[in-house]
Order: sequence, then C-alpha cells, then structure tokens
Amino acid sequence: MKNQYRVHAALFLVTLIYAGTYSLAKDLMPVYMEPFGIVTLRVLGASIFFAVAKQLAAPHDKIRGRADNLRALFCGISGIGFNQLLFFSGLNYTSPISASLLQTISPIVVVVASAVLLREKITLFRLLGILVGAGGAAALILSRPAQAAIYPHATLGNIYILLNATFFGLYLVLVAPLMRKYHPFTVLGRIFLVGALVAVPFGWREALATDYAHFPPKIWAEVFYMVFFLTILAYLLNNWALKYASPALLGVYIYLQPVLAVLIAVALGKDTLTWDKAGQAVLIFVGVWLVSKKPKRAPARDAVLEAQE
Repeated sequence: MKNQYRVHAALFLVTLIYAGTYSLAKDLMPVYMEPFGIVTLRVLGASIFFAVAKQLAAPHDKIRGRADNLRALFCGISGIGFNQLLFFSGLNYTSPISASLLQTISPIVVVVASAVLLREKITLFRLLGILVGAGGAAALILSRPAQAAIYPHATLGNIYILLNATFFGLYLVLVAPLMRKYHPFTVLGRIFLVGALVAVPFGWREALATDYAHFPPKIWAEVFYMVFFLTILAYLLNNWALKYASPALLGVYIYLQPVLAVLIAVALGKDTLTWDKAGQAVLIFVGVWLVSKKPKRAPARDAVLEAQE
C-alpha cells in the first residue's frame, strides 16, 4: 500500500512538472533565451548527469550488439534530439494550452508505430480513435488562436508540437526493449549523449550568446527547473514508477497533464481557455481513450509515459 502511494506521488509530480513547463518556458523564450539555447543547456546537463550516474550505478553494463546500438542511436535522435528541438521551437510560437493538448496524441502515435514496426493489430476502436484524435488535432492546428496578435505563427508552432509528439511516440516504441534489457542509466546515458550530439550543433551559438549576467533570480530558477526538474528528475521518477504502475494508471496521468497545464496557464495569465479549445480537447481525449482500448496487453504501450520532452 505504501509503495502504491509512492507510485501515485511520483507520477503526479512528473505530470505537474510537465504541466508547468508550458507556462514557465514562456518566461524564458524569447526574451532571455532562444529555444535552441534552452535545449542545449538541458541536454548537456542531463547528458553529464546520466553519464556520471551510469558509471556509479552500473559501471559494467553496456549496450551490446549492432541491433541494440542502432536502436539506441535512433532513440537518441528521435526521443532527445529532434524531440526537444521541435518541442521548444513549437512552444515558442504557440500557446501553452494548444501545445499541452497536442502532446496528448503521443499514445495514438504509439499505436500506429506499433502496428507498423511491431505488427500489432489495429482494432475497430483503435482505428476510430486514430481518426477522432487526428480530427481534433487537425482542428486545433488549423484554428485561429484567440490571441492571434500574441501568437502570429501559432499554426507553425502547432505543427512543430505535432511533429514533436510524433517523434516522441516513435521513441517510446523503440526504447521499450532497451529499458527491459539494460539498466535505465545505461540507456539514458547513451540516448542523451546521442541527443546532445544532434541538438548542440543547432543551439550552441544561442547558448553562448545568451546574456546570463542579466538574468534575474526568477529566470535562473526557471533555467534550473528546465534542466533538473523537467529533464533529470522527471526521467528518474518515470523510470522508477514504470516498474510498478499499470498501463491503465499511466493513462490517467496522460489526461491529467493537459488539465493541469490549462489550470497553470490560466492562473499565471499565460493563456485563455476558449470553447473551441475545449471542443478540440474533447476530440483528442476521446481519440486517446479509444486507442487505449485493446483486446490484449501490448508491450510497446507499457512505456507510453516513460519519458517526455
């Protein structure tokens, strides 16, 4: 029973960390830092942390074989490199609520990727869910935001977020076998190293050009939040919780993240919830719920929330 409470606490904390990111990142971008500069700090910080943690926790564990090494390479490219570059670029252009809602389609991408890569069966419910969720996402992407003057490039930002969710869903399918076979720090150390090699060339100039000397304490706190809480702590808690949490429980927290993100964004004055967005959210949620209905356990979906951003 005590362990069950800890699992809920871990998943809720991770969900809260993710939900707060959509609004807090708006304080950083683009006034104090550009998107790729944030990504550079984040992946470099996480790469160093997980490299050290791997040497301390599993010094002799090593990813072996050509297939597993290629899988880890693709995980780093899709799940860390492209994923982070697209996420912060998209969030820079669109609103926090739109971004958080589009992120929830990752389970739909997982189902589609599993059908293509693992030949899992797509049932009628899943097919209907894919269509409904895609309809909601398309409506959200193409809709004109209420704050059009604030987000003139919202459509482009929404497309970036959709691509980010797609890469993240593909990553979840690819990384699940590695997480079951190797120590988590071994996998995370490798994929963050690859992700850094992908992301840093895009963002090192922005990171070096940032005027850190004029950061107020609030902005320094938010940079620390992005590097430590959003990346390192969230990954650690997720990996621990996945050992004990059921897929059904993970599904609950998929829906909770955009709800918290909306509440935080509205409370901080970063965004407003309109009836259009509420309707689009319902379509996406229904789509995710339908694709989550399956006749038997599917291994690729056990890691739907293994890691985010």
